[in-house]
Amino acid sequence: MVLGTTGQVGDALMRAAWPVGVALTGLSRPAIDMARPETIDAAIAAHAPDLVVNATAYTAVDKAESEREAVFAVNRDGPARLAARCAGRGAALIHLSTDYVFDGSKPTPYTEDDPVCPISVYGASKEAGEAGVRAALPRHVILRTSWVYAAHGANFVKTMLRLGRERDELGVVADQTGAPTAAADIAAAIARIAQRVAQAPQDAAWGTYHFTGAGATTWHGFADRIFQRLEAAEGRRPRLRAITTADYPTPARRPANSRLDCARVRSAFGVETPAWEDSLDRVLDLLLAPATQPSP
Repeated sequence: MVLGTTGQVGDALMRAAWPVGVALTGLSRPAIDMARPETIDAAIAAHAPDLVVNATAYTAVDKAESEREAVFAVNRDGPARLAARCAGRGAALIHLSTDYVFDGSKPTPYTEDDPVCPISVYGASKEAGEAGVRAALPRHVILRTSWVYAAHGANFVKTMLRLGRERDELGVVADQTGAPTAAADIAAAIARIAQRVAQAPQDAAWGTYHFTGAGATTWHGFADRIFQRLEAAEGRRPRLRAITTADYPTPARRPANSRLDCARVRSAFGVETPAWEDSLDRVLDLLLAPATQPSP
């Protein structure tokens, strides 16, 4: 059972190549709403899943700073209740989390064993959600990821394409580092993990893992790659200025280093982490494809 099918990862999960024999059920609001516990109870009771993938979250990072109660209801209380209901049903849970559980001060990629220290309301709510899942359900996989984008939904890639077509010059932050991660790659990783869990549930390597695109860049480098492709497709490329985090203040603080070490998920589940540039090119192939011309 996939929760959050209207989001970037949820949509990708419904399109993913699942193992033969999987009966996939997808739910989104109002059928499932992490802020309404009764919908969680009803969904588990009605569908009796063997495995739940929670791709729902309150992800408006800046808005979260002024809506603490709402964001904790969705990102902390909802997952904790979901995990408890999965435990009662005997189901396993794959729960998505984020690089924002770290403060970004470490100079090298974060491992799963590094201490968490969120610096935003959103990050604190996601860290609390992780803790709730761990406390309620031993049979869980928490998968942290970063800088998610897709051809579906709202994200940095689509925003840059829009602004690149509208403006002649853009300033983009160049002192935050991370790994852009395609929603389709996350979905493929989850399908792989689910297959391993189904094949040997008693021996499954439950716990917390990291999964992102391979390699790293800055938001400035990310934008530059997007504009290279925009220029090739449409002959349009805005001037790109490197700015600092201080030059672009936001309500929520962001980690300066969002890099996540993904060795553990590769070792435990055989999950590959594609190069972020290759995955971005595949999404841009869709977003920059010429519109289909009507037949004469």
